[in-house]
Amino acid sequence: MISKWQWLLTQLTRTLWVRASLYAVFAVAAALLSVLAQQLLPTTLPITIGADAVDRILDILASSMLAVTTFSLSVMVAAYSAATANVTPRATRLLMQDTTTQNVLGTFIGAFLFSLVGLVALSTKAYDENGRVLLFAVTLVVIVLIVVTILRWIDHLSRFGRVGETTARVEAVTSSALVDRIANPCLGARQLDPNGIPRQATPLYPQHSLYLQHLDVGALADCAEAHSLRLYVVVLPGNFVHPASPLLWFEGDADEAAQARLRECFTLGDLRSFDQDPRFGLAVLSEIASRALSPAVNDPGTAIDILSRGVRLLSAWVDYHEPEPDTVCYPQIWVPALTLDDLFDDLFGPIVRDGAGRVDVQMRLAKALQALAARDERFLQPAQRLGAAVRALAEHAMVLEADRQRVLAAVDRIGQH
Repeated sequence: MISKWQWLLTQLTRTLWVRASLYAVFAVAAALLSVLAQQLLPTTLPITIGADAVDRILDILASSMLAVTTFSLSVMVAAYSAATANVTPRATRLLMQDTTTQNVLGTFIGAFLFSLVGLVALSTKAYDENGRVLLFAVTLVVIVLIVVTILRWIDHLSRFGRVGETTARVEAVTSSALVDRIANPCLGARQLDPNGIPRQATPLYPQHSLYLQHLDVGALADCAEAHSLRLYVVVLPGNFVHPASPLLWFEGDADEAAQARLRECFTLGDLRSFDQDPRFGLAVLSEIASRALSPAVNDPGTAIDILSRGVRLLSAWVDYHEPEPDTVCYPQIWVPALTLDDLFDDLFGPIVRDGAGRVDVQMRLAKALQALAARDERFLQPAQRLGAAVRALAEHAMVLEADRQRVLAAVDRIGQH
């Protein structure tokens, strides 16, 4: 669990402009440090580099890196558009946070600025003979870095933005969120019983209608301790909050300043975030499957792949255990727990509906539910509930009687060992 400010800093470091700016600063510093380093050399170096030799290399780098950067930006935008059209717009944010792409663009921009600053310094006679040797050596290092970066970029472009690669990214962030939630079932707090909120508790409402992106339970605990409060949080990251529905109920005395401090622990935004919201990741995977099953795409293989990934993700839930009262980190705070019914509905619900007429998808769906039901007894009830939905839709959507009977037989095997 990370605090609000750590989470905001993490979001900042995932942006392209931050990484590109760091590369640019390092490049400019590398070009200018040669001017300072030449003063530290006691004697003339045995190697002599003419100003024209370095000038030509830097001129080639400056012109080529500008063109390569422009081309790479166009490729990046094309990959974003392809992911939006072929996968889901919700997955595009993961491509925008791709570190390889950011490092490549940062390297190209940094090399361009290094060449530009080097050319300016050479034209102003800022380098003596030793300085030109140092600048030439740094230029060779930059050329090697550019070559390695271009080779990595070529390999990365063969996969970047493809359906399978983007789906794998969604699975990875969803798995990370699920594992973190399994390790901290209620974000370190006690598990909330919806019927256990005291009648004398006071509601705290948000001031805007937005999604809850991050919940800083540690800051809530500090505020609760400072004002002797007991807090009953009724929303989870990913929930849509609005001024007519409370964020939490508090028991104790909290003035306006304390209530404002409590609201600051809830980071709200226009869009849902993957970090603390495993349900969002499952919903995005389901969106990918639904788009693949649409008549315009007609790609049942992708939907079947999503079902396989869903079994892998939900299988991790066998390690989930409700928090013990004596082991929670924040005993003065109650937070609702995720439920298996919600996780199953987020992932499988749309696929049950959109794949109702396809026997291959429904057979794999029934097998996926059967596999989960056999894995842990807690999976049995939601698996059989969705199996009943598969049965009802198959009876109406399946055209061939033989296909219908195959699906119904597969559904009947859910829960059987």
